[in-house]
This record gives sequence, structure tokens and C-alpha cells, in this order.
Amino acid sequence: MKILAITNQKGGVGKTTTAVNLAAALGTLAQRVLLIDMDPQGNATTGAGITKKEALPTVYQLLIGAATLTEVCLATEFAFDILPANRELAGAEVELIALENREFRLREALLAGQAAYDFVLIDCPPALNMLTVNALVAADSVLIPMQCEYYALEGLSDLVETLRKIRHSLNGRLEIEGLLRTMYNGQSTLTQQVSNELENHFGGKVYQTIVPRNVRLAEAPSYGKPVNAFDKNSKGAQAYNALAQEILARVSA
Repeated sequence: MKILAITNQKGGVGKTTTAVNLAAALGTLAQRVLLIDMDPQGNATTGAGITKKEALPTVYQLLIGAATLTEVCLATEFAFDILPANRELAGAEVELIALENREFRLREALLAGQAAYDFVLIDCPPALNMLTVNALVAADSVLIPMQCEYYALEGLSDLVETLRKIRHSLNGRLEIEGLLRTMYNGQSTLTQQVSNELENHFGGKVYQTIVPRNVRLAEAPSYGKPVNAFDKNSKGAQAYNALAQEILARVSA
């Protein structure tokens, strides 16, 4: 079982888009996938076709010990399972502070559940809070979606420092799995410069797959579907299928 936290402290970089569409793409490649929505906005939940009313119990109950993994887990129509979230999860932030082993609650729940999955993908909120810390402590590695723009590089250095601290104090095995260039505009000189800088600095950690700006990819969540179920021939669907194959190739190498 490989546990990947999909994280970036900067918002709007395609974390949830990547989490939902990678889960679906891996599922179509006969992988057993669990997607964990750790964001109180619950966008991964609705993007996977689960309404927030259906999503009870949620990750919130799992983290505070009021429900087990099996009780929270829902099957989607799209070849993966999900641990859903809704606004209730925002309350976990406060409650976790008073609980024992507060940073390890998600990790312990996954271990206790003996989840029979090949991949667990965790969609993190765009902030370094107790929910993100739980995700990073549970994860083997992180997948970092990012736009190729100037401010993204600044945010990336902050994230790398955060990961270093987590590795030092809470999760010694945590590493960067890969960096994914999202919302890519190949016509922009700045985009190409930032992309080259990423490759120079992170080398083989940068995925060869690039996710372009794509209207169908942006439209799919409003229909409660991953893009490969919404428009499997779109460039967005092709990109996430390629990413899933690249990740599988790395894992089996």
C-alpha cells in the first residue's frame, strides 16, 4: 500500500483536481484506490459524485475516534473508494488539539483498518494545519501539484522546509514522490522558465507528464465526475491517464 499526500500550501494549484482524477485513472488501471478528502471544503467528495448529505459519517468522525475506516469508506461509481469530508471537518482542528497522539490519528486509523488498497491518495487543505500534519504523518511520500509561475517557486521552498521539519520530528520516511506541473500554458515564456528551473533543481522528481489548461478538466467537477468519465478523449483525461502510468512505472521500477 502506497500512501501519497497531495499537497501544496498554495491554493488553486490543482490539488483536488489531481487527487480525484489520479484516483480515477489509477482505478481504471486495475489498482485498488482509496481517496481521502482532508479538506473541510469537501471538493474531492463532490467531485467524486458524493453529495455532502450522503457523506456521513466523514473523515471527521474517523479522526476523533467516533467511527472506523470501514464505517466512513464509500464506494464511488468511478473505480475508487473515498473517505468523504464536509464542513464538519473544520471542527476537528480544535478537537484534535485535546486528543492523544493528535498528529497520528489518520495513520493509526489506516493501520487499524488494514485497508486492502494499492494506493491511498490524500487531498490536503491549502494550509499547514493539524489536518495537513495528519496527512503528512500518514503518508509515505508527497505529490506536489504546482503552476509554473514565479510565486509558485517561493511557495515550494516553504513547503520543502515544512516537509523537512515533519521528516525530522514526526515521520522519518516522508519524501517527495514527485512534482506535477499543472494548468500548463506552453505559450508562456515565464512558464517555460519556471518549468526548466524545476527540472534543474529537482531533476527526476519532476514528472514528465504535464497537465495542460483544459476546459473539460475544469468543467468535470460541476458534474460530479472525474474527467475520464466526463470526457475521456480530452487533453485533461489523457494527461491524468499518463500520470497514473508514470506513477505505476516508478513504483514498480
